[in-house]
Order: sequence, then C-alpha cells, then structure tokens
Amino acid sequence: MSFDTALFYLLSIVIVISAFRVITATSPVTGVLNLILVFFTASMMWMLIQAEFLALILMIVYVGAVLVLFLFVVMMLDMRLEDLKAGLKVYLPLGLTIGLIMVAEMVFVVVRSWGHVGDAPVPADNFDNTRALGVAMYTHFAYAVEIGGVILLLGMIAAIALTMRKRSDYKRTNPDKQTRVKSYDRVRLVNMPVEVEKAEPEAAAPTAEGAQS
Repeated sequence: MSFDTALFYLLSIVIVISAFRVITATSPVTGVLNLILVFFTASMMWMLIQAEFLALILMIVYVGAVLVLFLFVVMMLDMRLEDLKAGLKVYLPLGLTIGLIMVAEMVFVVVRSWGHVGDAPVPADNFDNTRALGVAMYTHFAYAVEIGGVILLLGMIAAIALTMRKRSDYKRTNPDKQTRVKSYDRVRLVNMPVEVEKAEPEAAAPTAEGAQS
C-alpha cells in the first residue's frame, strides 16, 4: 500500500467520524467545529488528487468565512437545547428515510464503479486545473451551473421571506415614501417660551443672618 492510499483511508475515516459527530453532537458549537474538520479533511483529499484550486476554495470560502460566521452566530445566540429537541421525534422518521436513501445511492454508485476505476491519469507539466474547471463549468455544464445559481437564489429569498413574515419586532420601510420625503416631514420647529429661574428665599436667608452676626 502506497503512502497516498494510506493517507486517503486515514482522511476518509476522519471525515466519516466527524460527519457522524456533526449530527449527534449535543452542543451546536461542537457540531460546527466537527463540520469545520470535515471540510478541512475534504480539502486535504482534493489535494491528493491534485485539485489545488478546489481545496483552496473550500478552505478560504467555507472554512475561513462561512463556517466561522456560523460559529460566531451560534456562540452569540442563546440557543436552548430543549427547544431544539422539541421536534426531534416528529422529524426523525423523515430524516432517517432521507439519510437511508442517500446512503443507498452512494453505495450503488460505489458498487457499480468499484471494478471499473483505473489508475489516476498523470497530468502534464503545464496542466492548469483551474482553467480546466472553468472550461468544464461554463461550456459543458453551463446550464447546470445556471440552474444551481437560480436554486440558491430562490433558497435565499425563501429563507428571508420565512424569517421576516408575521413579526412585530422590526419596523417595515417603504422605499417609495422614503424617496418622496420632504424637509418638513423630517424636521419640526417648535416655539418654546424661555424660562428664567428665580432664587429661592430660603437659600438667601441664612446668608443675611450670618452678615448681621
């Protein structure tokens, strides 16, 4: 067994254990940290197949930005485990069903392609995997990339709509009224009479008595 093969199996074991810890961790912070370990190990596996661009993007974008932001949000929010576990029994059958379907699909793909995978091709000295990835995405799989972008956009809009509806703890804005606002709508001049404070007689009496003595 070569060093690359041994390292591949070692990283695979780390990914499987970390992914299992993501869904079984009792603390959200622990789950996010295990997910960071999953992405970090996956980037190392991409390094083994000489996909340096994908490995760096996974480290910089996901681990360095997205998951760190998730970690900050989870640590700042007051998340109660009792509330998170409230709907566990309701959604557990559906979650197990989807998980079993995904595992069955992966097993089917691995079994069908197990004996047909040859040795990895040796790239040329001037091979640029970043250029090859860009050519493949925007020529052969251009429609798939566009469909994926539209799906992500719809998911973002749906998340915002589900979060902001039926809430009374924020103020709605009307851009049309904001652009048509005038100065007298924002500033109001009030004429208030000037008040002058008068000296109290009780405070002046002790001073006069002291001067006579």
